[in-house]
Amino acid sequence: MAQLLKATTHDIGGLTVKRLLPHMKKRMVGPFIFFDRMGPTHFPAGQGIEVQPHPHIGLSTLTYLFEGRILHRDSLGNKLEIAPGDINWMTAGSGIVHSERESFEVRGGEHTINGLQSWVALPKQYSDIDPSFEHIGRHDLPQITHNGVMTRVIAGEAYGLNSPITTYSEMFYVDIIAPIQRTITVPNPDQETALYVIFGEVTISGSSYSPGQLALLDHEDTYITTTRDTRMILLGGNKWENVPYIHWNFVSFSKERIELAKQDWREGNFPSIPDDDREYVPLPTDKPKAQPQR
Repeated sequence: MAQLLKATTHDIGGLTVKRLLPHMKKRMVGPFIFFDRMGPTHFPAGQGIEVQPHPHIGLSTLTYLFEGRILHRDSLGNKLEIAPGDINWMTAGSGIVHSERESFEVRGGEHTINGLQSWVALPKQYSDIDPSFEHIGRHDLPQITHNGVMTRVIAGEAYGLNSPITTYSEMFYVDIIAPIQRTITVPNPDQETALYVIFGEVTISGSSYSPGQLALLDHEDTYITTTRDTRMILLGGNKWENVPYIHWNFVSFSKERIELAKQDWREGNFPSIPDDDREYVPLPTDKPKAQPQR
């Protein structure tokens, strides 16, 4: 029977975020160690998101929008705007710095930001590779329509389709829009699978799941039925027996490597972002230990 993972709510750069992974019941699904629903947040003209420059190591970030546009900059010199349906895939590896802001045109009018952002952990042998960035337009992502069901493979492999994104472990990340009363087969039954409902409703082994819910499927849950017109994300991959450490924006199998990254950020040893180097997100301070009552 599928297990429901409830979200926690956060504010990141003015954007309301519902975090579903990592979860106290499940730290990662396949290589996915982080899964955020961004928004939907509506901004009046003159306001918007301000995610200042910040670092990453040991992971790839995947940004996928339903509404709005975000201006990505990074320390490799990339500067581009992501639109709904496009993919930004940034592999931090040994270390990268990026920011997420908005263009003049977006900030100049009312707008909504609505989408998903995931972190995909890098296997140990790839954790310190050179950083890289890929932007894939929506028309270059593999997509099929059958029996009214639209399926787009965002990353990895599913249903015989392969995304052009460079991945470093077995995984799948799929966007599906299906009419009511359609049966969807889980793409890779031998792999860990989670389902996130964007709109509509689905049933899995007799249990219903609605918008905003993330369900971790059991190995016996191989079919999903839509009980309303539905849009959903399926994600997962091979189960990781060893789960990496995660601290702030850093992912590593080594606590010492995370401590080094923290020190490097404090001391300004990460590369800077061209044209966006006047401010940054400081390293969060450690929480003070609780004092014993006397």
